[in-house]
Amino acid sequence: MLTLWLTPLWLFALGVTVGLAILAVLFGLLWLINRKAAEGVWAAVRESVLMPILWIAVGMVALFAFAFPQMPTDRVLESLRRLPSMGTQSVTVDLEPRSEDVKVPVSLVAEEVVSYRIESDQDIRVAGAPELAYSRPAAVVQGGETYNWNTKSKLQRGLTGKIDAVYLTNDGDAPTEVTLAFTSEARTPEVRQIPVTAASFVAIFLAFLGVHWLVPRAATISAATAKEAISQPLFLLFAVVGAIALIAYIYIPYNTFGEDVKMLKDSGLATIMVLSILFAVWTASTSIADEIDGKTALTLLSKPISRRDFILGKYLGIMWAVLLLYVILGVVLLASVSYKVVYDARETSNPTPDWQVCNEQMVSTTPGLVLAIMETGVLAAIAVAISTRLPMLANLLICGAVYVLGHLTPLIVQSGVGQNEFVKFFGRLLSVVLPMLDHLNIQAAIAGGNPVPYVYLAWAALYTLIYIAVAMLVALLLFEDRDLA
Repeated sequence: MLTLWLTPLWLFALGVTVGLAILAVLFGLLWLINRKAAEGVWAAVRESVLMPILWIAVGMVALFAFAFPQMPTDRVLESLRRLPSMGTQSVTVDLEPRSEDVKVPVSLVAEEVVSYRIESDQDIRVAGAPELAYSRPAAVVQGGETYNWNTKSKLQRGLTGKIDAVYLTNDGDAPTEVTLAFTSEARTPEVRQIPVTAASFVAIFLAFLGVHWLVPRAATISAATAKEAISQPLFLLFAVVGAIALIAYIYIPYNTFGEDVKMLKDSGLATIMVLSILFAVWTASTSIADEIDGKTALTLLSKPISRRDFILGKYLGIMWAVLLLYVILGVVLLASVSYKVVYDARETSNPTPDWQVCNEQMVSTTPGLVLAIMETGVLAAIAVAISTRLPMLANLLICGAVYVLGHLTPLIVQSGVGQNEFVKFFGRLLSVVLPMLDHLNIQAAIAGGNPVPYVYLAWAALYTLIYIAVAMLVALLLFEDRDLA
């Protein structure tokens, strides 16, 4: 029972382990090439929020190592080794009339083939070896009809073992062009998440170092802001309360007739997002508004630091602290979702699910975490802009109103259709000025059990970056002529 829900976490830990190994190799190369630069990188990491993330990664490596003997290691490693050769192979061949056993080179493992398609305008036979076209053909294709096979098809696979070539026989009296397309998938397709996890882990560190290199003064302010934010009791309070809530959601009966895991994902994502937004707004107020009122900002800006560096550094520092909170609560949420699948099956006396089901539910949660941190980033940018002029209470009220209206904007716009011109204008004005936060919410996708495509995440990220850039520009305009004396 333990290995069922722990296996998805083990795969996640494997991805983190690979990412950590890549970073170690890169750091080792930098140490050999430029030791001083390597020492500077390590100092920057050690004094930033990346250090707690690094310790969390070490914990994931420990999980990977300790659970290694109990996991399907051989299958996972073999699938991971074969992963680069997965995909679709297409080949087109011209056959002469009545030609037999024409060899077509391919590189396949039959058990990895999940579908294949054959097209020809003449009757042809496909075999996995010579002289089997009539005795044991893998497929018999009628001219002008597309032959389709997949794992859900009632037709036999027709191919076995490792295949270096297929052999085509043309039963027609005319030449024909044959198109074959084979789609392969790893025997353990869940290994696809391993390189994604590793790349994401590496990207976090490279993004931090890139910011440190591009805007060093703003990066210095961001490091100090983030370090101060995570040292506050509120950060620990939100992390502990959030973790306890996410674990408690496992045992709450939602009475959804087998759909409790969807409610857990929805409730968990909402909890993480709300706590992160509150933390971001509070940090923006304490690190900007309070510093302006306390004249700390004046002292800081008397040094060779511009107001642009100050605002940008504060925002980046807030987001680094928020990212750490997301990492902590995100790991707890993923573990809770994976365990919830097994827990519900046991409580309802249903058949015990495979670990693949736990993994599917866990992986489907990650786009929600990505979109949630985008939404937090947008509201944090708005909070930074407001903090340049207003205190904490006003900031909380305005950001709360933006949060509510941002989720209601599509409904407001839709309700304005067919109404008078003022209602239509007001709805469109809100849609332009306020962020469309409802587009960063996947509650409907979770309820319908639909996956979130990467294209949607890319467009959402682009929208988020544009809105954050606009909010930062407004923050700079508000702060530029602010009297700090």
